[in-house]
Amino acid sequence: MQIDNKIYEEERALYHLQKATVKNCTFAGAADGESALKECRHIAVTGCRFALRYPLWHARDFLVENSKMEETARAPLWYCSEGKIADTEILSVKCLRECENVTLEKCKILSPEFGWRCRKLKSKDCRIESEYFLFESRNVEIHSLDLHGKYSFQYTKEIEIEASVLDTKDAFWHSKNVTVRNSTVKGEYLGWYSEGLTLENCRIIGTQPLCYCKKLKLINCTMEQTDLAFEYSEVEAEINGEILSVKNPRSGFITADRIGEIITENSLVKSDCKITQRKI
Repeated sequence: MQIDNKIYEEERALYHLQKATVKNCTFAGAADGESALKECRHIAVTGCRFALRYPLWHARDFLVENSKMEETARAPLWYCSEGKIADTEILSVKCLRECENVTLEKCKILSPEFGWRCRKLKSKDCRIESEYFLFESRNVEIHSLDLHGKYSFQYTKEIEIEASVLDTKDAFWHSKNVTVRNSTVKGEYLGWYSEGLTLENCRIIGTQPLCYCKKLKLINCTMEQTDLAFEYSEVEAEINGEILSVKNPRSGFITADRIGEIITENSLVKSDCKITQRKI
């Protein structure tokens, strides 16, 4: 079944729609009805505009492409699984919550509280702005992400990130088993209280990074404007270039071309960390 060029404004307009294509339709109007495609199954949505609340909840086996979810389409996808969102603009707050096996590709997203408590997400070639990005999500694969945020990846687990630019403060707090490769990570207070965070071939920018970490690894990374780094952390770090200052690391080793200052006063823990400047 194919539905073309329709306007829907009523409550649950296409509730439990199955095995259908919805094309060039608009979900907006004075009736202000919500949950237009709730409980849909095996559907493709293409070229549509959503301006009403909660359009896809509990959707299964779905495709959304070349569409737009406006600011008024609050919380557009919750409790969804086995889906793909491609070439779509999302301006709606609280998009993606408690979702599983959803792929994002070539999307432009402005959504505070995006991707909370999701599992098995994949993202490729997306630009995302979100204050709390992927809070408590797990098993996520990210490639070529341009992220602008504030408190991203908090309490996440089992995350892999490749070839991305992450401009976000307080990233990866309390995260577990996160690997970031070939990326730029910019922001204040990176990775505090993380466990099993690995940064490989990364450019790290910002003050007071990587404190109170467990099982932290930095492989072939550069650091810029990074002062008071590694306080009370278990760290293995190979740094190209300079670290402005290192403060009271707990254990492991730190090797860099230059370290502006090594601060060891007023430590509340015994430091067994070996700190080495390369001979150049």
